[in-house]
Amino acid sequence: MVKAMEDHKNDLILILAGYRKEMDFFLETNPGLRSRFPIQIDFPDYSQKELLHIAEQMFAKRQYSFSADAQSALLNLLLSHQSRSRDNFGNARTVRNIIERSIRRQAVRLISQSSTTKQELMLIEPEDLWEVKE
Repeated sequence: MVKAMEDHKNDLILILAGYRKEMDFFLETNPGLRSRFPIQIDFPDYSQKELLHIAEQMFAKRQYSFSADAQSALLNLLLSHQSRSRDNFGNARTVRNIIERSIRRQAVRLISQSSTTKQELMLIEPEDLWEVKE
């Protein structure tokens, strides 16, 4: 990579992205590597409010909404994820994974009902967010 950067310095733009600790480690693997990336941008993690807004947008895009209790459950779930994986919390990726799992869980929950309303089909409840441990 360093050779290609030198050989094609006028024709090549290289963008690296990753977690701060891992990127620092990577840039220290070669003595001249850090100086080849003079511009470094650090993006802070989203706040809980921003993550909740991202979740709302992801649900809305799929024509789902979530109850106030599910909103509280989602905040608790995000706090749990964030505290367990402090160094590499995936932020919006984690929200997306939670949303996708909740939609699958909601479908499994509703399939056992004899009938469902359109509102029920579009509403995520707290039990759809939490994993059931057996």
